[in-house]
Amino acid sequence: MKKSYFAYIRVSTVRQSERGSSLVEQRSAIEAYAARQDLSISHWFEETETAAKEGRHTFASMLQKLAAGEADGLIVHKIDRSARNLRDWANLGDLIDRGVDVRFVTDNFDLLSRGGRLSADIQAVVAADYIRNLRDEVKKGLYGRLKQGIYPWPAPVGYLNRGRAQTKAIDPILGPLVRQLFERYATNAASIDALRFEFAALGLCGKNGKPFAVNTLSEVPNNPFYMGVIRIKTNGETYSGIHEPLISKTLFDRVQTILRGKTVLKAKNHQFEFRQMIRCSACGRRTLTGERQKGRTYYRCHGRKCSGISWAGETIATRVDTMLTSIRLSEGDIGDVGDMIAEECRSKASASEDLKTSLRLRLQNIDDKLNRLTDLLVEDVVDKATFNARREKALIDRQGIAQKLSALDTAFPLEELFEKFERTNTELLRHELLRGDEKRNLLESVCSNFAADAQNLVFTLRNPFHELAKLANSWASGPYRDDVRTFQIFEILKRTAEGSV
Repeated sequence: MKKSYFAYIRVSTVRQSERGSSLVEQRSAIEAYAARQDLSISHWFEETETAAKEGRHTFASMLQKLAAGEADGLIVHKIDRSARNLRDWANLGDLIDRGVDVRFVTDNFDLLSRGGRLSADIQAVVAADYIRNLRDEVKKGLYGRLKQGIYPWPAPVGYLNRGRAQTKAIDPILGPLVRQLFERYATNAASIDALRFEFAALGLCGKNGKPFAVNTLSEVPNNPFYMGVIRIKTNGETYSGIHEPLISKTLFDRVQTILRGKTVLKAKNHQFEFRQMIRCSACGRRTLTGERQKGRTYYRCHGRKCSGISWAGETIATRVDTMLTSIRLSEGDIGDVGDMIAEECRSKASASEDLKTSLRLRLQNIDDKLNRLTDLLVEDVVDKATFNARREKALIDRQGIAQKLSALDTAFPLEELFEKFERTNTELLRHELLRGDEKRNLLESVCSNFAADAQNLVFTLRNPFHELAKLANSWASGPYRDDVRTFQIFEILKRTAEGSV
């Protein structure tokens, strides 16, 4: 009766398995060998996993079956197909010592002799050493890319791969959603668990169309890659990336503060338009609570001494619309002021060079500091943990300075302020059409405080709208030429950008 043998074939990656050539070649060689040796193959074991590490499920299951006597022997194409780590080779050796007939098609070893076993052991050690050397070479390549500022692994969500040795590019579809995720989380108004459903509806989800798991999505706000710094999770090392940041350092820092629990999550109630917005002037401690009475909305303070403070929702909406109308500018005024600001920024372009020089010197100082820090690590003056902590702090500081330097190349503070002001004014020009959260967002962008007592609603406007509201009152008292008015608006925006109002 023929002895029965197991046959084992393996490739290291799914890609190799999909090609199929290596598996087919191994199977053909084993079948030809079995025919020549008149051996019967009772079962084939096929695996797609590296042999460099222990724990291959199929391989371990096969060894258990051999140990249980379910076959007389094993046929493998080559030693390195069976094991490339010495622990698996030792387990296979135990079976050989117990009488299991192990054969290798391309390596004609007599494993029952001392010399044949020694030759096989040497081959196994060579295979294990090959893996160690390959691992070292891969690490050299990875760290070479990291030192160049290139992320050598698959792009995180929000970025696209552009090929080997290439920087990651911002995904035009998912990138803006990731940025919006940071901005929403920075408001401290919702948890990651809540945001994953909200953003899944917008398209930020897994390949199966389902929301990301909480643990998966929570990696996004923790990852400094999005603001330009590469951090390796396994050892905590950080590198300065050359990819385009998706968010600013300021936004990243704000999110980190929330993640560390230094702020309290804001409660939200989506029932009333002005929920938690109107502060009671009498007690100063509460916001007016929305209530429904006989089909109408009322906002009341429930403090013991504030029973007289009650406002109808329609009245508040009318007062809000009146206030928003009073601070908006015409499209003509916006155009004239924009021209004045453009001229002002052109005249300041040369002055910014001094600041750029200063920032470049600070960058150089940080680079020198990083070099000295590396020297201290090499000389064993600091330990690896201290080195990683100091290096990450320096790289984050460097990224902040680099972003300031980059901002000087794109826009002056006055330009940025005007762009934001112009967008807000566009919303003001159509505020009568806004509803729900759109109206709330506009109100929060122009007001720093909204208070009420029994007689009055008081809006404390942010600048430049506070100054513009005062100016509008002066315009109403007498005639003003258009050029005088636009110059006054320009001066208010300029002082606001400089922080003097």
